[in-house]
Amino acid sequence: MIALSLAEIAAVVGGQTHDIPDPSVRVTGPVVRDSREVAPGSLFVAFVGERVDGHDFAPAVVEAGAAAVLASRPVGVPAIVVTDVQAALGALARHVVTRLGATLVALTGSAGKTSTKDLIAQVLQHKAPTVWTPGSLNNEIGLPLTALTATEETRFLVLEMGARGIGHIRYLADLTPPRIGLVLNVGTAHIGEFGGREQIAQAKGELVEALPPAAEGGVAVLNADDPLVRAMASRTKAKVLYFGEADEADVRAENVRLTDSGQPAFTLHTPSGCSDVTMRLYGEHHVSNALAAAAVAHELGMSAEEIATALSQAGTLSRWRMEVTERPDGVTVVNDAYNANPESMRAALRALVAMGNGRRTWAVLGKMAELGDEALAEHDAVGRLAVRLNVSKLVAVGGREAAWLQLGAYNEGSWGEESVHVSDAQAAVDLLRSELRPGDVVLVKASRSVGLESVAAALLATGAEGEVAAR
Repeated sequence: MIALSLAEIAAVVGGQTHDIPDPSVRVTGPVVRDSREVAPGSLFVAFVGERVDGHDFAPAVVEAGAAAVLASRPVGVPAIVVTDVQAALGALARHVVTRLGATLVALTGSAGKTSTKDLIAQVLQHKAPTVWTPGSLNNEIGLPLTALTATEETRFLVLEMGARGIGHIRYLADLTPPRIGLVLNVGTAHIGEFGGREQIAQAKGELVEALPPAAEGGVAVLNADDPLVRAMASRTKAKVLYFGEADEADVRAENVRLTDSGQPAFTLHTPSGCSDVTMRLYGEHHVSNALAAAAVAHELGMSAEEIATALSQAGTLSRWRMEVTERPDGVTVVNDAYNANPESMRAALRALVAMGNGRRTWAVLGKMAELGDEALAEHDAVGRLAVRLNVSKLVAVGGREAAWLQLGAYNEGSWGEESVHVSDAQAAVDLLRSELRPGDVVLVKASRSVGLESVAAALLATGAEGEVAAR
């Protein structure tokens, strides 16, 4: 974070200083909520959780070098005491990003947020120092913590915004006001909490409503291929820039194809020119993500050639998202186990088949959470799709939802050994260990709560001599 004195921070967050001998002491280290991440000069934010109270760690973090604790009660060591720690953290983030003057890019969507955020960050890094959301820390705590990692050198701040209800994105956009807002898509992720796609669109569109007018530099980057996103143009006073494969998109892709290994290639068209892209990522769904990143980069002054070069060099920054590793024995493991919804599940299955390219393919799939009344139909549909795509074997892992996946495959015609339902991750590992052979491609995917990354980890530690080589 930019260096601020404890007195300045107290004034910004409306707090009182306690046990601080010298309020002019400056916070020169990171703002953290995890005591293990404290460094000299840090500000430690003490949240009270269901199981852990951050205030209990106050003496230890100060001993480790923290300048002070942001707390909701005195803790016997240097502290800034506030009524609401979360609100104070947000106020501090807003103060810092306003003072910095960096261009803030915010993005949201039902699927692909993290992958697209990683692409935008890697592309903009070619132009100027960039800070971005690590992983999926896109909520009311993770977002301000990310914003507070920006420094005087930061020129671009790329923030992912998640939502589980109406008003969430409006709140996040108020903490860190964006100049450029990107909406990727409106799907069925969290539909059980929202109640329908129209409600999801209402929530996601809060981002474009928060943008400044076009005369003040506001830009809404919208997916021309998604009708619910495209309709958000009427909800903003910002300039609208469309991306997609539609002919009328300002930033679009032509001649889309997959390489023999399943990596997308296309010709990128922007208002400033066109250039060819061959991505290092896997799956055709990344074309839309790449176009979104290209639209943002174009708006920030990069040429088509610069954007294409950066996209062609970009890799995976966040764990367990189409993370492709080839074992020494020739088995390829695709760990996409961080999360799952119907849209991302379909994209991952298509990517698996493209990567297979004639080899045996395995889809190890588990529950997609928060689908509400749509859960049965969506799991059934994914099971059916696995059969239609000719996935060699579906392994459905878990309880009721996994049974629905397997039932969908069965009803689509998988009556032999093409699909199987196993009780848990260990049963899946045991099955795969006994049946995998060199050259097979294995996709592992489910909602985060299922924990199927353990299957991928076990496979990479199994039956292979020598060091595992990651692509």
